[in-house]
Amino acid sequence: MKALTFQRYGKSPDIGFSDLPRPTPKPDELLVQVHAASVNPIDNMIPTGLFKAVVKFQLPATLGSDLAGVVVAVGNRVTRFKPGDAVFANIFDLGTGSLAEFAVVPEQAAALKPANLDFVQAASIPMVGLTSWQALNERIGLRAGQKVFIPAGSGGIGTFAIQLAKWLGAKVGTTTSTGNVALVRSLGADEVVDYRQQAFETVLRDYDAALGTVRGETLEQSIGILKPRGKLVSLVGPLDVAFARARRANVILKAVFALMSRSIKHKAKQRSVDYSFLFARADGDQLAQIGQLLETQRIRPVIDQVFPFEQAKEALDYLAQGRAKGKVVVQMLPTP
Repeated sequence: MKALTFQRYGKSPDIGFSDLPRPTPKPDELLVQVHAASVNPIDNMIPTGLFKAVVKFQLPATLGSDLAGVVVAVGNRVTRFKPGDAVFANIFDLGTGSLAEFAVVPEQAAALKPANLDFVQAASIPMVGLTSWQALNERIGLRAGQKVFIPAGSGGIGTFAIQLAKWLGAKVGTTTSTGNVALVRSLGADEVVDYRQQAFETVLRDYDAALGTVRGETLEQSIGILKPRGKLVSLVGPLDVAFARARRANVILKAVFALMSRSIKHKAKQRSVDYSFLFARADGDQLAQIGQLLETQRIRPVIDQVFPFEQAKEALDYLAQGRAKGKVVVQMLPTP
């Protein structure tokens, strides 16, 4: 089968197509013919080696995390799915990739594709959906009436997280460029700061929580708009000791992560803000709940551009430019 792979970590990862054997599902896995797969910033970060110590791949490794497709075979312990089922899933951090003609998916990571979505739309959801769900629901415990800051509102995470926060009853503040103000307002954003005209930290006040979706100064500046005992959950780093413990990292990595997060932790503590780093996990049950929100149209997919499979590398390059409005999707098979 054809798959988009990288050969090594570093500045020259040699990303390109490879012919690989079709994978064989283990007893608790599904073999899925991939119809579409979306790309995420982490897909561009993995080949650099940034997460080499905590995300394990056997090289050459297939890229990609999100997929939607049709089950063609199941392992003998699988009970919830059968050949012919249309599914979607996130397989990040499971040692395999989705930018391929076929992919193996653990049963616990899969959910039935929402009936009202096509494969391209469904493939755009898993990573951003699970990340938003785990950040807002689990880590923050966002409640109706609270205020949450979600920067970069027109991006992949932003377009989903704004809608989820609104469904949870929260008020949402965000940043975007002039041309995307109407988009983020249509998704439910209450306070929109055009970052080309104003600095958000001079406009927004008394927020209960914030997501870290942008590297650099934005993360630190978010601390200043939070109430005491507010929560800052970063999706982009720096990694912290709690994350190291959750990954059962060795003493050296714990020390490294402690050093990496020392500055942001210190600044957060000065304002009585709780900082944590979140690495989303695959979870088919949560994805099924997200699927219900999509089927009832409480949340809608936002897709910027669709690339044919032959241009999967170009899709990653386009995503890396940081200008996508919503998700970038790679389509393997034409829409039925």
